[in-house]
Amino acid sequence: MTASAPIVTMIVPGRDIAAFAPSALDSLRAQTEPRWRAVLIDDGSTDATGALFAAASDADPRFRVVRHEASRGLGAARNVGLDLVDTRFVGFLDGDDELTPDALDRLTRTLDASGSDFVAGAYVRLRPTGDAYSPGRVQPWVAAATDPARLATTLAQHPRAVSNIVAWSKVSRTDFWQDLRFPEGVAYEDQVVAQQMYTRARAFDVIPDVVVRWRVRPDGTSITQGKDQLPVLRDYLAALRGGIRVLQDAGHPAAVTARLDLILAMDLPSLLEIAAVHDDPAYAAEVEAFIDDLRALPEFPTASPDAAIAAALSW
Repeated sequence: MTASAPIVTMIVPGRDIAAFAPSALDSLRAQTEPRWRAVLIDDGSTDATGALFAAASDADPRFRVVRHEASRGLGAARNVGLDLVDTRFVGFLDGDDELTPDALDRLTRTLDASGSDFVAGAYVRLRPTGDAYSPGRVQPWVAAATDPARLATTLAQHPRAVSNIVAWSKVSRTDFWQDLRFPEGVAYEDQVVAQQMYTRARAFDVIPDVVVRWRVRPDGTSITQGKDQLPVLRDYLAALRGGIRVLQDAGHPAAVTARLDLILAMDLPSLLEIAAVHDDPAYAAEVEAFIDDLRALPEFPTASPDAAIAAALSW
């Protein structure tokens, strides 16, 4: 391998993100580890996203563009990208987020040192402040999953790792994805996959370094900001149920309890707040049915949600 041969491929899907894509692309160009490739997937955009991706590819051969004429969703876009990877490592970056400058260096060096299947880093929210965006602090559930650093750990040794459920805070060995793909046609496609990663890994690493700044859009158009919509709620609850089921089927009750702790502290309060004022009674019915399912879990009596998490949501 030559010094310039790529070692990691970043899969970057996006749809109608022209306002944010330049920052994501710049964060790749700014990496202290230059041996990367990026598969930019324009998922049926109707704005200038495709043109921005094409311009990046024209200027830098490390970028490759794939275009979907109609949107197929994040799961399908990531799966298309996975089929194109030929480097040792692979990671994901949503096209409206940003990598920190040494993210790829830190993540790939950690995997080289540990021999683990994947490494998960910390992340912060990137919130609008006037005409700019400012990063917040590492939230307590992210810190619980990633701090302190642990190399070659397992879910049995570190059950609280399951609090880090996003696709884009991790870099993996590419062969780890041989029999693993994202569900398609649903929102929150990364939650079940994250739990499959933890339960399937021979070993994984966690590091407290902030590797991604996750953008909170001021217009509320991201999927994670749309939980007041009934179809989005149903996908969200299905993902939560599915992730718990993966952990149960793999025989990790402590990880189920850790997941319950976070759901009860962070997810349920906001869902109940929306349900209380939602104009469709089906919304409250879905939330109540989900609560009943949680109460029926054998791990439910051992759950102990942290009341401080609710206050941290404003960070």
